Parts: sequence; structure tokens; C-alpha cells
Amino acid sequence: MGLFSWFMQWFRGSGDRRDDVSRTPTNSPPQPAETEALRESSTSASPPDAPAKQVNERRPRRLIRIRPRLVSFRNDRRKARLHKPKVVEVKGASPYRFARFGSQTGRYLDLSCDGDDSKLQSRGLPVFHTPERLAEWIGLPLNKLAWLVHRFSSGRPDSVEQAHYHFTWRKKRSGGMRLIESPKQTLKQVQVKILREILDRIPAHPAAHGFVTGRSILTNAVPHVGQAVVVKFDLSNFYTTVGFSRVTAIFRALGYSREAAIWLSLLTTSAIPGNMPIDRKNLYSLTPYLRRHLPQGAPTSPALANLSAYMLDVRLLGMAKSFGANFTRYADDLTISGPEDLSRGLRTLIPLVQQIIRQERFQSNASKRRVLRAHQRQSIAGVVVNTRTNVARTDFDRLKAILTNCVRTGPLQQNRDQVEDFAAHLRGRIAHVLQLNPARGQRLMSIFEKIDWHR
Repeated sequence: MGLFSWFMQWFRGSGDRRDDVSRTPTNSPPQPAETEALRESSTSASPPDAPAKQVNERRPRRLIRIRPRLVSFRNDRRKARLHKPKVVEVKGASPYRFARFGSQTGRYLDLSCDGDDSKLQSRGLPVFHTPERLAEWIGLPLNKLAWLVHRFSSGRPDSVEQAHYHFTWRKKRSGGMRLIESPKQTLKQVQVKILREILDRIPAHPAAHGFVTGRSILTNAVPHVGQAVVVKFDLSNFYTTVGFSRVTAIFRALGYSREAAIWLSLLTTSAIPGNMPIDRKNLYSLTPYLRRHLPQGAPTSPALANLSAYMLDVRLLGMAKSFGANFTRYADDLTISGPEDLSRGLRTLIPLVQQIIRQERFQSNASKRRVLRAHQRQSIAGVVVNTRTNVARTDFDRLKAILTNCVRTGPLQQNRDQVEDFAAHLRGRIAHVLQLNPARGQRLMSIFEKIDWHR
């Protein structure tokens, strides 16, 4: 008799058997039929004469895994209502040139009244709140400044020729295409002035090591040397994720008025023209660039990207410390490392990191996430950190072979990519090795000094 059939028979006649059990003395030995039933159901069911409470206790409990969830209060609407921007409607003439006109009210809007001069002066930043004062600070006529931000058009260039950027498509190592937007001469001069006199005076978070003066890939790798576990995350479309509104919020937080922040954001962001050429096989690559964004290739983009990720660095550093781990960020590469105890918390750590990234309005590239143990090669931004900062063995051997062949056959045959200044190119690669491993760098330098550059 099968287990299911026996169970149904027992269930239908449970009342009679319970009466029989109640009349049976507690110290009487079990009958042969009862013994056979107990043996048959010992592995998957409780005995028929067991109380209901005892059956429930012997039944295995289901383990429900509850993933941690963070609650962010930064986008609380109630807080947002308390900090509305100060907008003044002006009757009659425009309060300043290129002031915005309220189509619903029929009056000009004065957006230059909500600046904070004391905050700007305490940080050593230039003070201006209107387009006229901004043009005077930059040193350009106001009409030319308006031409740079496409004030006379729809806010974006009508064609590639009218754009203030040079556009170049490049293939990514992981697949797809990346758009390099290099500003033209006039706009580049303006962006360099904004970088030197505004953005460089605002410090980045201590955990940020990319494009920060005094920090490098070496300082980014040092906190993770000799750790048992290294977890790497990657932010996809790091620059294009930072849109126009986020850049405007950065300048507003520095103390600039809403009008000045809008103009500064227009000067440091890019909007591609409608006739942007692209391969039809890679149409999806154009999607991140449709809205106004930080251009990869502008001198101001790295600093603005670091400032936009400030709260991301604050939250991830605090969370890493709660796990007894270290955290650093080099541009779009996030790294968390710690002792062997961190391995037991990875099921909690990784979902929390991904949740924080989403709450800070960035995107995580799950295909590039890595968990590296001590027995593997732990490489962070090209720096090996297993026991000390070092260069990868394959890269060292490749560079050593190039230098050795330059000594034997001459540098012309080794310059296969037709680098303009091949000697400076090799010295730069040797300097990189010297920075990470001085002993290996000296070996390469001794070979470099034997090269005859007249061959």
C-alpha cells in the first residue's frame, strides 16, 4: 500500500483510531500493524497516533530569505516643498537680457534672486547671477555666449556642422559604441576657465581617486592590497547618466542663482544634433546621448561627474565600514575589499550596493561585476594588489619583449602602430611600471638605455 493511499485511509478513519488509541493503555506494546505503519512513514510522515501539535513540530520549516532594503529620504516630496526656488515675476520690461518669459502669466521671470553670495565668497568662487555678469567673467560678448549654448535655436544644434563639439564614435572593448565629444576651440576655452576657477576649488570625496589632483590608480589600489576578498562593480554610461538637471543642481548647491546655474550647465553639457551619423547596426548605442548630458571629452566632465557621485561615495563608504571593508572609486570603477569575514556577508553586501547605485540614479553593469579571492589575480584599474601593488605579468613581459627587440633590430620595426614619438611612448609605459614596481621598472629602463634610436 502506497504512502498516499495509507494516508487517505488513515485520514478517513482517524476518528475511530483515535478512540481506539484513547482506550489503549499507554504502557502497552505496539501491535505489528502499527509497527509496520510506523516504519513505512518514519522518513516522510508522522505516526498515526501522534497528536496534531507534535506533527507540526516535526514538520521541517521553510527558510525565507529576506533581502535587505534601504529607504532613501533624499527624494522626500515633503522636504522638496520646503525648498522651492525663488522665482520673481516682473511686470513690464525684461529684468535682464535673455530672461525667460512665462507663457502662462504673460510676465518675465527673474531667476537671479536666489543666489547665495556669502557661500560663493567663502569658497573663493566668482560671483555672478545674470547672463551679463557671466559673459563679463568669461570675457566674451553676451551674444556670442548665447550662441555657444544655442540660445537662438531649439537648445541643440540643428546639424553636426553647427555643433560646438567634434563627434567621434569608438568601439568599446565589451562591445557597442562610445561617443567621444571633444569641444571646439572657443567652447573649450570657456570650459577650461570654469574648471580652473570654479570646479577645481570644490574638493571631491576622499574615496574618489579618478581625475583628482594628487590621486591616481596607485592611491586607488593601495587600500585593497593584501585583502582576502575584492569585489568590483562598474557603472555603465557614467558620463551620459549625469544629465542637465543634475549639473544644474551642482551649481545651485555651490551658491549660484538659478539663472546662472542654467547657463553654466548649458556650457558644460552637450546635446547631439538630429543628423548625428551612426551605424544602423548599433542604433541602440545612440540612446544614452539623446538627452542633454555630460560629454566624454570635455575638460569639465570628470570634475562634474565626481561631484554628482559625491553622495554615492558617502553612502558606499559608510556601508563598507559597517562590514569592516574598504571602498574606493576610480571614475566608474567601484571597489570594496576586506578580510575573509567579508565572504559571509556578500549575499547582503552586493544587493545593498546595487540598491544604493540605483537610488543615486546611476546604473550598474552586472556583466562586469567580479568577486576575486586571494588565490586569483586581483586587478584594480590595471593594478595587481594580491601582495603589493604590481603590474600584470603579461603586460611586463610584452613591454620587455618590445624593448629587447628594439635593441636587437631597431625601434622602427617595433613601432607597428606608427606612434609619432615612439621613444616618449615607451618612456611613459616604463614610468607606469616604475610607479607600481620600482624594481621591475629599473630593469626595463636599463634595456631602454641600450636602444640605438638612429637605426
